[in-house]
Amino acid sequence: MPKALITGITGQDGSYLAEFLLEKGYEVIGMVRRSSTINFSRIQHFQDQITLVSGDLLDQGSLISILQEHSPEEVYNLAAQSFVPASWKQPVFTGNVTALGVTRMLEAIRTVDTSIRFYQASSSEMFGKVREVPQNEDTPFYPRSPYGVAKVYGHWITINYRESYGLHATSGILFNHESPRRGLEFVTRKVTDGVAKIKLGLADELRLGNLDSRRDWGYAGDYVRAMWMMLQQPAPDDYVIATGETHSIREMCEAAFECVDLDWQEYVKQDPRFMRPAEVDLLVGDAGKAKRVLGWEPRVSFRKLMQMMVDADVALLRRENGL
Repeated sequence: MPKALITGITGQDGSYLAEFLLEKGYEVIGMVRRSSTINFSRIQHFQDQITLVSGDLLDQGSLISILQEHSPEEVYNLAAQSFVPASWKQPVFTGNVTALGVTRMLEAIRTVDTSIRFYQASSSEMFGKVREVPQNEDTPFYPRSPYGVAKVYGHWITINYRESYGLHATSGILFNHESPRRGLEFVTRKVTDGVAKIKLGLADELRLGNLDSRRDWGYAGDYVRAMWMMLQQPAPDDYVIATGETHSIREMCEAAFECVDLDWQEYVKQDPRFMRPAEVDLLVGDAGKAKRVLGWEPRVSFRKLMQMMVDADVALLRRENGL
């Protein structure tokens, strides 16, 4: 039975990846921080099938101890301060976790067992003010937030350890990927939750920032499959994972409100409070290499994703409000 360690297992990607690996017959170890606010809701339905261990990307010793005790063959580093707007309010903390945390994990692997295969969750936010459209593995980075800058560091330190120490260390440059398990602070979930509340009479408007910002949105369940495929390759490398389609926030609103037969223009209000200091205007990925080398392609379309998320939020709010 192969064994994998997932940092950030309680997050959206961690929960989907854990489910995927369990189906593949893996023994799954999930690293969680000791925290008064930890949320196990995403992994509750399979929590009895995994082993949770206490550790922190800020604490080198805890990472070494986990690797020594559990001896995983694969490590998926999905833990981060991952909310872009929060990175302006907590830039030093974001750098410490999202950037230096990667180094601590790589150094722990180098110290304990260099045969461990390592996956780093890189991000399309590294491209930021894009140099070319679409973006691929060779597109220069121009991050536009402390989060993006931290992810660039994590990406390059992964390459550095791969080339310097011969580690099987791979980065997945994932474009935006969403699901019903996305946090409410993210715009996709904010939209689908808002649509559900309006449909059920729990709200009468939805306030958003820049409606013209465009992203390449896919389904998280598709993207964690790509992570696993990367670590099954004989040699480590970097891969862009994306749908190749771009949609604006405006288009997202239109699609989400259509799921409940409402006109988005009657309910959506622009609010300057939700504008970013430096906006990333257009992200769209070229996943040609992933298709060619890994045989990976997305299965869930943008509209199907919106329908899935709206339906889940309507069902959740019905349960919570006894409707």
